[in-house]
Order: sequence, then C-alpha cells, then structure tokens
Amino acid sequence: MKFKLRLLGLSVTLAALAGCGDRPAVPAAPSPPASLAGSVVHGQPSRREQVWDGVVEAVNQVTITAQTSARVVELPYDVNDVVAKGAVLVRFSDVEQKSARNAAQAQIASAQATYRDAQASYERIAAVYAKGYVSTAQMDQQRAARDAARAALESARAQSGAVGQQLDYTVLRAPFAGVITQRFVHVGQAVQAGPPSPQPLIQLQALDDLRVNVQLPQSAVDAVRKFHAASVMPADGQPIAASSIEVFPYADAATHSFNVRVQLPAGTTALYPGMTVKVAFAMGDARRLLVPATSLVRRGELVAVYVIGERDVTLRQVRLGNREGDEVEVLAGLDDGERVARDPQAAVAWLTRRNARPGAAHE
Repeated sequence: MKFKLRLLGLSVTLAALAGCGDRPAVPAAPSPPASLAGSVVHGQPSRREQVWDGVVEAVNQVTITAQTSARVVELPYDVNDVVAKGAVLVRFSDVEQKSARNAAQAQIASAQATYRDAQASYERIAAVYAKGYVSTAQMDQQRAARDAARAALESARAQSGAVGQQLDYTVLRAPFAGVITQRFVHVGQAVQAGPPSPQPLIQLQALDDLRVNVQLPQSAVDAVRKFHAASVMPADGQPIAASSIEVFPYADAATHSFNVRVQLPAGTTALYPGMTVKVAFAMGDARRLLVPATSLVRRGELVAVYVIGERDVTLRQVRLGNREGDEVEVLAGLDDGERVARDPQAAVAWLTRRNARPGAAHE
C-alpha cells in the first residue's frame, strides 16, 4: 500500500514538472515603484514608562467658615456655580456688629476727650513745676494720669479695630475664582463662630490650577526621583506633560507607598477635581518605533500597515502605543529598518495593478 502511494506521488510530481516545461515563462513581478513613498522605521531613543492610577485635585481649595456669630441673610450662589474672585458668597445680619462698632467709636471719643484734658493738665503742672511752685509728687501724679488716659485711648482704638473686624466678617467673599462644590448652610440659619470650631459654610475649588495625586510603591520611587518626568493620560485626549513632580519624603505607614503630586500645566481644561486618570512615569531609557499616522490602516478593531519589501508589498497587523504629533508608536508587528507605505491607498493601487497583470495568480 505504501509503495502504491509513493508511486502515485511520484507520478503527480512528474506530471507537474512536465506541465511547467510546456507553459511559457511568466515575467517576474515588478518591484514596488519609487513613487510608492515609504518611511524607514528606526528605533528612536526614548524613556521607558510605567503607568499608575491617580486622582485629580484642585491645588486651591478651601472651606469657608463662620468668623462671627450671626444669622445668614443672603446666599447669592449655590453648588456648581462658578464665582469670580471677590464675589460675595455669604452675607450675615449685622445689627449687633454695627451696634458694637458704634459703641466702640463712642468709647474712642470719650477716651480722646479724657486724654486731651489729662494732657492739658499735665502741661500746666509742668509749667509751674519748673518754677518750683508744685511738688514732685504732684508732678508725678499728673504724669501718671496723662499716661493712663493715653493707654485708655489706645485700648479703645484696639477694641474698635476688633469690633470692625467682626463687622467685616458679616460679608464673606471668594478668596479666588472657582466653583462651589458644597454649601453647608441656608438663608435664615444662625451660625456660630465657635467654640469648639467655626461652622463650615461653603466649599470652593479653583479649576485653573490642578494636580494629580498618585500612590507609588517604594520600589519605583528612586527611578521617579531620578528621571523626574511624567505625563497624565486622560481617558479621551492627548497626554499632558507634567510641569513639576513632588515626591513626598516619607511613606505611608499602612500601605508603605509614597504620595507623589504631579502638577498639571496652568489652564488645563480637560480634567476636573475628583477624576481618575492614568499617569505614566519615566522609569529608564529605551528605544521605540514610530510610524506616520497616515500609514495606518484600520479594519474594525484591527490596525495594520503596508510593509514595502524588495519585490512585494504586504499588509501586516501592528499593536500601537501612544501618539506623538503626526507619529504613532508601534509596540509590536514591525522591526527596526523595515519600510512602511505612507499612503495606504497608493499601496493598494500598486497591489491591484500587480495582481491584474497576466500570470500574477501563478506567482
């Protein structure tokens, strides 16, 4: 049986060779033309990166608290409202504070009158004391009265300043431009300045100055400190290079991880406080392959490029990394030195012409 199979195989081979001898030779396939523009893929020096999760937070965020005991009479803004710097956030009733201010001003006027009288008496006594008409004890007594009146005036002025500050506290303004994230009081509510602690009123966050908090394992801290570079990768959008990185000088006692603050450039608008993002930290040197973004062919979830060989053009699937401008990083599917077609349509046209010529199917 085995002999019959071998004999049959030999017969088929001979018949095939005979057929080849009778068929006219097919011209060789043309090489890809020079007009088929391509880019040679070369490994470029880059940084090896590692990615961790982070949480966006506002650099400037504050909880405004009550500094005087009063009743809320006006709340011009609510949660999610954007306010300008200096905008009135809370206005309190100020009847008691104004009464205290008026009383303090009256106290100042009284102290000023007392001081003027004491000063005038002192000057009269000093004039006759120089002529020896009064005793030293009388002179010392008048000087002490003058000094006491001056001290009372200074105390009244200080008290007036404190009362004026309490009046200023009846109008609370935004220390910076931002968005209101929480409101803890309502109109008509009585609030207390303390004790034990001031009552919270409004929470405000600035959206124009953001950073990302990342928890890094202790094994990665040395590399992050050495290369000191990171980029924040939003879910939708281009990576954002960090303007600065701050690594805390101590680890968390429970998790043994280090907190790292990644500062975002001023005016970043694609991110908001509370969002989770990916942060890529530079961990070492590496080489990566970049191809023009125009060379990519997308078929559903698959991505490929046309690779230009010496005599043919082939479509090859690739796995992509990050995009940088007009180029895209290729993680797998290409080797250093290979040439890819910049224009996939031109590559398809060349393949169509090549396959349409006589005998192309036998190559």
